[in-house]
Amino acid sequence: MTAMTHDREEEHTLVLRLIDGDEDAFCELYARYKNQLVYFALRYLKSQAYAEDIFQDTFATVWQSRRFINPDTSFSSYLYTIVRNRVLNQLRSLEQESSLKEAILSQAVDYSNSTSQAIAVAELEAVVNEALGKLTPRQREVFELSRRQRLSHKEIAQALGISVNTVQEYISASLHTIRHYLSHKYSKEVDLLLIFLLSCEFCQ
Repeated sequence: MTAMTHDREEEHTLVLRLIDGDEDAFCELYARYKNQLVYFALRYLKSQAYAEDIFQDTFATVWQSRRFINPDTSFSSYLYTIVRNRVLNQLRSLEQESSLKEAILSQAVDYSNSTSQAIAVAELEAVVNEALGKLTPRQREVFELSRRQRLSHKEIAQALGISVNTVQEYISASLHTIRHYLSHKYSKEVDLLLIFLLSCEFCQ
């Protein structure tokens, strides 16, 4: 048996376990594909934050739809199809966002003065904290462990005594809540800029 054949059989077994709701199998597949899928998304998006968001959303979909996965088809192709579609959607969104940011910046105050820059950053941080305040205490705890302390889902699950799937659901729900809050409280243009800055500056 070749190494490649062994790997395929091992992955097939993991997928079968995943379909049955085995969280250890989910974690193993998550770890196995993380670097290559994030790199794939990063090649097109040029943003680590966006690439990791897409990867996390992809595996959230995998877990939620696990019972519908066909174990006799390529799991790798299944993952890349999901990521590719999300990348395309994100690129369309970024294209619209780019033109809006240009319009915003053309009307913005000149922030060349360092004091003005500090004020702008402080205001942005306040807005981000407002959005985080809309999360439940447990959602915020999980979100900050993931985005600010950079813990893996398994590390967070072990630290908090919850399942990996629950961690994934908390993070996905947190991202949805933050974006929903920003889009309703601020104008569309400001919302897009804040989301961009949140992803690039505060979630590293």
